[in-house]
Amino acid sequence: MSTYPASGQQLSPLWDIAGITAVPFGDSALMVSVASGTIEERQAGSRKLREILLDVRPYGLLDVVAGVDSVLVEFDCLAVGHGQLAQTIRLAAAGGGPQDSGHARTGKHFVIPMVVNENFAPDLADVAEELGISTEAVLGHLEASELNINLLASAMAPMMGRVEFPGQVSRCKEPRTNVDPGSVMVAGTNAIIQPFPGPTGWKVIGRTPLVICDIHENPPTSYTPGDTVRFKVVPESEWERLDGQFLRTDSYTTGGEH
Repeated sequence: MSTYPASGQQLSPLWDIAGITAVPFGDSALMVSVASGTIEERQAGSRKLREILLDVRPYGLLDVVAGVDSVLVEFDCLAVGHGQLAQTIRLAAAGGGPQDSGHARTGKHFVIPMVVNENFAPDLADVAEELGISTEAVLGHLEASELNINLLASAMAPMMGRVEFPGQVSRCKEPRTNVDPGSVMVAGTNAIIQPFPGPTGWKVIGRTPLVICDIHENPPTSYTPGDTVRFKVVPESEWERLDGQFLRTDSYTTGGEH
């Protein structure tokens, strides 16, 4: 089965804000993206399209994998072809705009506490130097940014954008082979939280004491794409009180109360 994208096919406009483009990706997938608008509009359009497809479940659909501003639509190539599925997506999108749905999902908002010290934030000074600002200013920009969860990356890590940094943050020259769970990391103008121990090339600037993914919970994460996040730098004295708590919308308020 081939894994390379083939020639693209243009679809009709998605609602009233932009068009969508479907590009065959190998024998059994379509890469579907919102073709125009701001990055926020493209990301919101892709999230909405994913919700529509998972709700409608077109014949032959196997999975819809979220990207930053696109979705990979996987299908059974013995049941349906690229063109037929693209037409179904076009019709589903045309009939699934916010004005017609009547049940648009309202995103949840999370305040995530993070502790910053020498052990938890090994790359903070490097990020500050790269951006030409102080470490306090780096954290100030992070706290002031309302981040949107664009997709769930590997191990259900929430990939969020955009941090209002005055520039782009590069990745580590040498990726780390192991980063502790709860590590808050940045690259470009995006942020992500490490759910489980593992490697990363992102720069670590803090750590949350909360558990953001727990396979014993149902569902294992309380967040989904489209939810919003604010980080709150808290003193180390808060770590013991919050350590091991599962992240929920009421896990930590700005005032530190439950």
